[in-house]
Amino acid sequence: MFGAVEEGQSVQEFLIATGALHPLTTVNLNDVPHAIQLALGPVFLLTAIASTLNVLAGRLARIIDRARYLNEQPQAVSNLAQHQIDAELLSLEKRRKWTSGSVTFCTLGALLDCMVILVLFLEAALGFPLKWLAGGMFAGSTLALVVGLSFFLREVWLAGSTIRIRVGGLDAGQAAKSSGK
Repeated sequence: MFGAVEEGQSVQEFLIATGALHPLTTVNLNDVPHAIQLALGPVFLLTAIASTLNVLAGRLARIIDRARYLNEQPQAVSNLAQHQIDAELLSLEKRRKWTSGSVTFCTLGALLDCMVILVLFLEAALGFPLKWLAGGMFAGSTLALVVGLSFFLREVWLAGSTIRIRVGGLDAGQAAKSSGK
């Protein structure tokens, strides 16, 4: 069934002889540089997604660390009433969920982007008409990234809306009113 490659026989001829490749399919290695050019856009997108995931992982770690601190070291936050600690823990849990969702969707976008790169190379190397698949996967990758970044924006908004910066015993809003600004 699968014999050895005969002397002088190309890999393509061997694959056709074994039935692994249809005779009308041509493997054209000259198309690989073109596939690399086509894959540059998705590769740059993948780099951007990786950077975003790095930021998200850092935020998620800080959220989890703060929640652990509040749960495991109540004596360290004795200046806060229990209801304040509970409110902060509730806020941290909401932020954790939004950040985790963002990580999930950005990772999905990265995986789809990797599949786009793979499909582009398969199309170039094997000559299969897969542009429609690459286009669909790229659209899916972009959509997943949009959802992930939207979740991230929501988490940032939650973080900003729950923080009170104290200036001279007053929160920032009160300090600005008292100074006339």
